[in-house]
Amino acid sequence: MRYYPAFLDLTHARCLVVGYGGVGRRKLATLLEASPASVLVLDPSDRATHPEDAQRLLDAPQVVYASRSFEERDLDDVFLCTAATPSLEENGRIARLCRDRGVLCNVADDPDAGSFIVPSHVELEGLTVALSTGGQSPALARRLRRDLESYLAGYGALSTLLGRLRPRVLALGMETPVNTAIFRGLVESNLKDALAAADHEKACGILRAHLPDALHPVLEDLLHDLV
Repeated sequence: MRYYPAFLDLTHARCLVVGYGGVGRRKLATLLEASPASVLVLDPSDRATHPEDAQRLLDAPQVVYASRSFEERDLDDVFLCTAATPSLEENGRIARLCRDRGVLCNVADDPDAGSFIVPSHVELEGLTVALSTGGQSPALARRLRRDLESYLAGYGALSTLLGRLRPRVLALGMETPVNTAIFRGLVESNLKDALAAADHEKACGILRAHLPDALHPVLEDLLHDLV
């Protein structure tokens, strides 16, 4: 395995996007979904020349747009950088400077030049599944993502419910093997199908069968907005 799989918390991170063509816009849109502390976007063209949807991305409160080329000082205090200029040479230069400074760098259309790649991912109600072909075939990654979206239907609601349930189970102070058995039992049960079918009665029955009596009074809270 060449790449180390990880999910990054960018809420306190300063990010940089160099180049705001089609690829740069897609990279910025993905970054903004992670709510970074700030994103500096650099591009020599005037902001007004970009399509309307691209300009809307730049309106995000944490985004600063500068109509100029990249300078090394732009990497000061940056945690993550995306090099998406039309020039492979310039992207490579940015990647080398990032490497020297210990800045994570993704290089558009040249994964070997950077230090990380952005995987395709599926996100459903708090459940995120990421997949990668190691940069060998983005087209295959997109196909697998579509297949996963169909397969994972219903798992988002289950993930939300288990997230609500976990602190309540842990608060009971039971032994770890008991907690493990509860969650494994629910995951292996038909609870996902009951949630997907919006079958409130069946979902309640499954929860009652697997949960301690002390949690039966909170079943409605657990299922709120899910069925």
